[in-house]
Amino acid sequence: MSSQQPVLSGVAGRYASALFELALDVETGKAEGLAALAAEVSDRGAINAVEADLCGLQDLLSESDDLRRLVRSPIFGRDDQTKAMTAVMQKAGVTTMTRNFVSLVATNGRLVVLEDMIRNFRALAASHRGEMTASVTSATTLGDAHVEALKATLKATLGQDVKLELNVDESLIAGLVVKVGSRMIDSSLKTKLTNLKIAMKEVG
Repeated sequence: MSSQQPVLSGVAGRYASALFELALDVETGKAEGLAALAAEVSDRGAINAVEADLCGLQDLLSESDDLRRLVRSPIFGRDDQTKAMTAVMQKAGVTTMTRNFVSLVATNGRLVVLEDMIRNFRALAASHRGEMTASVTSATTLGDAHVEALKATLKATLGQDVKLELNVDESLIAGLVVKVGSRMIDSSLKTKLTNLKIAMKEVG
């Protein structure tokens, strides 16, 4: 594993780290009693298989208001969340490892931070492969030309290829918020306006 493995904290970080370590053990054959899990993902590798599952779940969350509401709203009980997520995962065809993990998260009442867990797992997987990942949030969807230009800029700045995780937040108004590890690069108009308001209050 890369020596640059990100340091994760909080509930989402702990869950993601536990899932990653399990996937790593399955992939390297270090854990006993996991032969069935290893056989299920032997063609892809456990880490890649789980990451693909989680990316698929993230896509479903991004596309479905109802699913996001189920995950984030406190009005749904743990049993209802667990049953609903089990049905979603069965339809999506995820691996047993991912299905068991998400079911545990739901049973423990932690679905509200599932998306953070997904981001953290992807960061661990990228680090394991020696990749650097940048989380990019923009006011509107970036075109291919903008994405390639941003990759080139980050590569020139950081000295290596960077994988982008793209997000859209219309409240930014314009500009980008780029996060690489603990480094935050914020060029959004929202932040500039907020800083201007603070400055005006201080003058007043």
